[in-house]
Amino acid sequence: MQNLEQKTLATIALSNHEFIPVLEKYGLDFCCRGKKTLFEACSEKSLSPDMIVKEMEESMQINKQILPFTEMSAEELISYIVIHHHFYVKNNAATIFSHIEKVATKHGDRYLHMQEVYRLFREVMDDLLPHLEKEEQVLFPAIKRLVSNAKSGQDSGSDTMLIDMPMQVMEAEHDHAGQLLYKIRELTNQYTPPEDACTTHRVCLEELRFFEQDLHRHVHLENNILFPMAKKIAAKKQMESH
Repeated sequence: MQNLEQKTLATIALSNHEFIPVLEKYGLDFCCRGKKTLFEACSEKSLSPDMIVKEMEESMQINKQILPFTEMSAEELISYIVIHHHFYVKNNAATIFSHIEKVATKHGDRYLHMQEVYRLFREVMDDLLPHLEKEEQVLFPAIKRLVSNAKSGQDSGSDTMLIDMPMQVMEAEHDHAGQLLYKIRELTNQYTPPEDACTTHRVCLEELRFFEQDLHRHVHLENNILFPMAKKIAAKKQMESH
């Protein structure tokens, strides 16, 4: 990545929000010390700039992967969703929330809407994290059993019943999370920072923008590909059993 070492931490964080977890991991302060270059900040902490840049490049490559989702099996889709989207939410939601909290606490009197953003994103977290666990512990295993039983010719009637209601609940929760993030987007004028916004304020808006985009991709894979696939397998199995 060309001349990344000579860019300031603030510039890196604002231009490539996917690098923020790497900066956070190594305690590279892009907020209060955002004017320091990556090279300077690494030198102060006896870190290898090359190592940091390599991690950033790897994070970018992961985010650029484009896969043939419609050609994947249910098991492959579930694995992708858990590894990429569930991991992203679990790994980043708390950091994003802390940035929003910092802005709402320190600058909430100037930007009253950020207090509401803080409340809304806390609701997103409170709803979404248990949602991921329900998918991983209940729905996804049921879909996998359904697929396995369909392949082996075993009766899958109970598995069919076990996926119908959870899928409806998951879709409703997807809609609710999407509505909350839509309200945040409206409150922040499409994630547009005020002219005098600090680095943390600008960063958290970019994080929120990406969080919503990731949720849209996540929900698309489930609502439009995985769930219809599971319903189709269940319907076919029911027809064959009659």
